Order: sequence, then C-alpha cells, then structure tokens
Amino acid sequence: MQQTWEQLLFAHWPVPIAALRQHIPEPLEIDTFEGQAWIGVVPFYMSHVKPRFSPSVPALSFFPELNVRTYVRHQGKPGVWFFSLEAGNPIAVEIARRGFHLPYFNAEMRCHQTANPRRTRYYSVRTHAHAPPARFEGEYGPTADVQLAQKGSLDHWLTERYALYSQNKAGQLYCGEIHHGPWPLQTAQAELSINTMTTGLGIDLPATPPLLHYAERIAVVVWPLKAL
Repeated sequence: MQQTWEQLLFAHWPVPIAALRQHIPEPLEIDTFEGQAWIGVVPFYMSHVKPRFSPSVPALSFFPELNVRTYVRHQGKPGVWFFSLEAGNPIAVEIARRGFHLPYFNAEMRCHQTANPRRTRYYSVRTHAHAPPARFEGEYGPTADVQLAQKGSLDHWLTERYALYSQNKAGQLYCGEIHHGPWPLQTAQAELSINTMTTGLGIDLPATPPLLHYAERIAVVVWPLKAL
C-alpha cells in the first residue's frame, strides 16, 4: 500500500511499563527509552491511501485517522504496537481489521485546518459497535520550523519506527514493514479539551503536559504482513 499522512500530531506521555504489559502479547518486549515506557495519541489525516501504482478512490482514499500506540521490540527489532486506531471510513476500517489484524474502530470524525495561524481542529467520537467509548477533541499546530530528530534522542526514538506489530484472533503475531523519509518534525502546541482515548484500556495519563511534535506531511509505503 501507499498513503500520505497529513496534519499529524504526536502527543506522548510517560507511563509505567506495568500499565502496558497486560495489553501486549508476551513475545513482544515493551521498548523503553532510558527505562521509561511511553504511550502516544496520534491524530492525523490520511490521503491517497491505495495499492501501489493504482489510482486513488475518493470513497476509500481520504479520511481522518487517530491511533493510540506504544513501542515494542521483537528479537531486537523496534516497532509500533497499536492499542486502537479510529478511522472515519467504515470500508477502510473493515479492510484494515481483516487484512492487517489491527484494532481499527469506526468513528465519527472531523478534521479541519486553518490557514493563519496554521492550526488543525480535530474531533473524533468512537461509534464502533460493542467497543468501549473513546473521544478526542482538540486543536493543535506547529510552533517552529522543521528540524529532523537526532539519532539517540527521545524525539528520534518515539517517531522513527519502521515496523508495526499485530496479532490475529488465533494469537498469531505479524510484522509489517513501513518505509518513509525522516519525519519533518516541528515542535507543537495543543489544547486537548477532551481525550478519553486510553480510558477503555484502564490506563490513566499523567497530569503533566504531553510531549508534542507536529508533521505537516509524509508519504508512506506499507508492505504486506509477515507471520512471526
């Protein structure tokens, strides 16, 4: 697949490893930075989602998405573990659930970017049947010019991840390779008026402000899953 991620906010909070362990299969090691585990809430807009070398389809290729994630390793390979992924496109949700074994959920979503100042207003309410409620409302935007994260830094560790892990209903684990250029990160400011994205997991976010990064746009290629 190929896709473009736009108007993306990384909002990260430090959390105890024990709060994450029960939600992640044992073969996967929870990755930490200097002994600290992190959880991220990441709203953005998906565009040009399609099989490679195929045209975009308006009904399938453009929609808001929001994910809740942490970081793991398998046999030393770093990657992302998704607790949930909201999408404002029911067909895309069904395809992703079946094809990538990812916990996608239907949601009512709106995403709008203002021009001056450049701010993104984001709204998401989960509507998926029999799923725990989750809601996100906020406004965010960049506060500085683009600066690539330095290797060895927390910024680099949180964002430069080129694999995802997932698990099917039978317990089989998979790894999917992801490729893109270095993240064009900018420091960010955000007002998150509602954020209950981790409540259904029983994970309480700390009262401290999150670590924020913004990226305007990045093109991505996703390979098929491979069973571990």
